[in-house]
Amino acid sequence: MTLLDNEFLTGTGGTHAVVEPATGETLGRVGIATPDDVAKAAVDAAKAQRDWARRKPAERAAVLRRAGELWEAHAAEVQDWIVREAGSTRPKAGIETEMAAGICFEAAALPTHPRGEVLSTGEPRWSLARRVPAGVVSVIAPFNFPLILAIRSVAPALALGNAVLLKPDLRTAVSGGVSIVRVFEEAGLPEGLLHLLPGDATVGAAVVDAPEVSVVSFTGSTAAGRKVGEAAARALKRVHLELGGNNALVVLPGADVAKAASAGAFGSFLHQGQICMTTGRHLVHESQVDDYVEALAEKARRLPVGNPAAGDVALGPIIDDRQLAHVTDVVDRSVAAGARVLAGGKPDAPFYPPTVLFGLDDDTPAWREEIFGPVAPVRAYRDLGEAARLVNDSEYGLSVGILGDVGTAMTLADEVRSGKVHINEQTVGDEPTAPFGGVGDSGNGSRFGGAQANIEAFTETQWLTVRADIAGYPF
Repeated sequence: MTLLDNEFLTGTGGTHAVVEPATGETLGRVGIATPDDVAKAAVDAAKAQRDWARRKPAERAAVLRRAGELWEAHAAEVQDWIVREAGSTRPKAGIETEMAAGICFEAAALPTHPRGEVLSTGEPRWSLARRVPAGVVSVIAPFNFPLILAIRSVAPALALGNAVLLKPDLRTAVSGGVSIVRVFEEAGLPEGLLHLLPGDATVGAAVVDAPEVSVVSFTGSTAAGRKVGEAAARALKRVHLELGGNNALVVLPGADVAKAASAGAFGSFLHQGQICMTTGRHLVHESQVDDYVEALAEKARRLPVGNPAAGDVALGPIIDDRQLAHVTDVVDRSVAAGARVLAGGKPDAPFYPPTVLFGLDDDTPAWREEIFGPVAPVRAYRDLGEAARLVNDSEYGLSVGILGDVGTAMTLADEVRSGKVHINEQTVGDEPTAPFGGVGDSGNGSRFGGAQANIEAFTETQWLTVRADIAGYPF
């Protein structure tokens, strides 16, 4: 299997350069879809889906198992693309291919998973509830974890008998789009079930609006997610929104400062902070905050930054100039508001160094806003009550990490509003078997991952009754 022989052309809207953010080099070109392409793909997908849903569960499961094996067999090639196209370090790229395989293996169990229940009834009949395929599912995925954040919806949707329209981010259309299509093609997925539709906002609108689409799975910014949600609501379609975050890491009194700083550095600086689960706020008990911020700043100063395709680095490039400008702006405004830079703080395009900020308050931009860059803002708190207030004082509610005494952490965990709480771990974490999602501005309560969440996400509930003979009626 070869992912890209210089060009991968699908769609009639011309081509788009695949650019390596670390160097600006053009790696190839991908075809751009148009709204007309989406309309045709949606019709084709709806036709193919009906036959796919009637296939034996074992046939669908076999395709998903084979896809998982292909991710393992071609991991190195896919990782090369994730490193060069997304600016990822090699270990981060490895996480993506490992997760892709795991997600497909888990999805392979869905076709034979129980999907119904027997209901009580006051009538002389059987009353059942069963889950049936939703039909056509549109998946809109972002650039930061391009493979994971697409395959986590594509694989279970296909396994459960649906067809899929996949719109990857144009900046990562190979690792988040071409690779998925090629793997499923090699795995034996019947033609017409998975359509690759890279494109701009008009294509994004089209994959939501297409009449054949029943469910929309969107991962991206909160601002874009609101627009997708509004469009889906107007069409009375279900929409799963996994959006941004400004996640808190709480260091409890007496916690091991060295271990806590290591966890905090990983949470804030992995993939240049371009993760919805990134640790965006560090809350440290006042008795240890000075030691913690010193240890964190020292780690930040020592982490190597550079082109991950050319050497062993901890941080690669920011995805593009626009995002680099955003990170720089948030830090500059925070410094102007009184924050102190203890490490980093100055861009070296296309890179931004690991940055530690101290001396912030509730209204400091770096504390209030989602940065999506390698910036670690640190504040002190006095007691658990204040820690809970600071954690919850955010529009977002995606992930929280709590480090230290487990009993104290459990008490705090019961007080925070978040889709995920990790005790003695930082805020970034995911598994194929875990229901993933947030609350507030981090999402609409939908979840991906694990049999129950995936079945709820990509099927509809149908009520079915059965009588021994035709019922009698008074008309």
